[in-house]
Amino acid sequence: MFSCDGYLMEERLVLTTETLKADSLLQAVHGFETKHVLVASVVPQCEAEIRQAFGDKAVFVGSKSVLNFELDYPGAVTLGADRIANVAGMVQLGHVPGVAVDMGTATTFDVVLPGVRGARFVGGTIAPGLPALTQYLACGTALLPKVELSATPRAIGRNTVESIQGGCLLGYCGLVRGILSSVQQELGYKPYVVATGGDAEFLSTYLPEIDVVDPLLTFRGLNALASLLF
Repeated sequence: MFSCDGYLMEERLVLTTETLKADSLLQAVHGFETKHVLVASVVPQCEAEIRQAFGDKAVFVGSKSVLNFELDYPGAVTLGADRIANVAGMVQLGHVPGVAVDMGTATTFDVVLPGVRGARFVGGTIAPGLPALTQYLACGTALLPKVELSATPRAIGRNTVESIQGGCLLGYCGLVRGILSSVQQELGYKPYVVATGGDAEFLSTYLPEIDVVDPLLTFRGLNALASLLF
């Protein structure tokens, strides 16, 4: 995803951790004038490749960055750049008070509330992602197979595959629903819930607690932060 004059452009290239190399990064931006590169990385071993590709142009998002919200979070030094970008996206879109739910390898819940000096990030939850559940059963047991998730899961599976599909999908949705319910109880009201990440579109069908799915939330946050940093 690229940003040109403050606008996101629909140009995407997905590189896995294994294939993310300096050469592949440079190929991804070939043909674009690159003045600055804002990076939200949670994979330390990739940072060297990013720096090799972009040198001093690369700026890494962190808790010490200039942000469009206040960090009301004692553990800010350990806060992942992806979570920072998601909160920045929530603030940029005006979804405050709100919860950003990022459904990837891990599932993060980040709560942003109004503050005296503007929006403030107050904390959240980190839970396993849906892929972690399916992969664990296949890798951590001797007989259970790896399965594709079904669009019509059954709580009463009629065979082993259906039982795994129902357990993973319905169980994961129960996890998300339970955490959002606890957040609402702690706040005393229902915040606006935005889902993002690779599984968000699929899972939103089973989670009416989600108000909107925004696949570009993280990028919107980075774009907002770039306008402050550059």
